[in-house]
Amino acid sequence: MLEVGTKAPEFALSDKSGNTVRLSDFLGKKVVLYFYPRDNTPGCTRQACAFAQSYGAFQEKNTVVIGVSKDSAASHLKFAEKYALPFVLLSDPELQAIQAYGVWQEKKLCGKVSMGVVRSTYLINEEGIIEKVMPKVKPDTNAAEILAYLEGQ
Repeated sequence: MLEVGTKAPEFALSDKSGNTVRLSDFLGKKVVLYFYPRDNTPGCTRQACAFAQSYGAFQEKNTVVIGVSKDSAASHLKFAEKYALPFVLLSDPELQAIQAYGVWQEKKLCGKVSMGVVRSTYLINEEGIIEKVMPKVKPDTNAAEILAYLEGQ
């Protein structure tokens, strides 16, 4: 995982519509960059819906929400449409941003060890510097924790 105070690695990834999105497109705004394992899984769906419910509050704070997984753009489009997700979802099948941000890690499930995306969130400031690092976040509380932090709580 990257550390607070580090320049956030630039990326160029496709969104759900196939458009290229770069981190630098959002200079001047705060960015919530959250990494999640997979579209349409229970935890990932709860996390995305929590961000969707709080989206207006993030906008009021000049903050963009971006979700990243290794799912395809087509998968993201279906996921966003199914749950009316108003924020950016980026496809990273080559693990460009996932590895640059250190969230591709060894995971253990039922005694099996495999590599995968560890659910993690970064808050990046208006100048592109990492302001907050949240490793191994809980899907149900992630959005609320970031909003509380933005509100100075």
